[in-house]
Amino acid sequence: MQNFLIIYDIFDKKRLPKIKKIAYSYALGGQKSALEAPLDKSLMTSLIKELEDILEDEDKVNIVKVANKTILLGKAKQVAFEKNGVIIL
Repeated sequence: MQNFLIIYDIFDKKRLPKIKKIAYSYALGGQKSALEAPLDKSLMTSLIKELEDILEDEDKVNIVKVANKTILLGKAKQVAFEKNGVIIL
């Protein structure tokens, strides 16, 4: 399991809540259109499939892998994973 950022910019206001609902269902948290999500290969595949069913050509979603050595500021905490996928906060 790795930590990812899901960042989206959805053109249509009717599709936006659908994309937001899907993104939040995989995320630990975040703000507005940038969410932090721990994903393994299976979850990533499922997330991409759900998003592709709704997205149109003018929409944009970036799923960015967070490096192990990130710079944390403010209240940010490093998220780690045990081998079984359990999140260590």
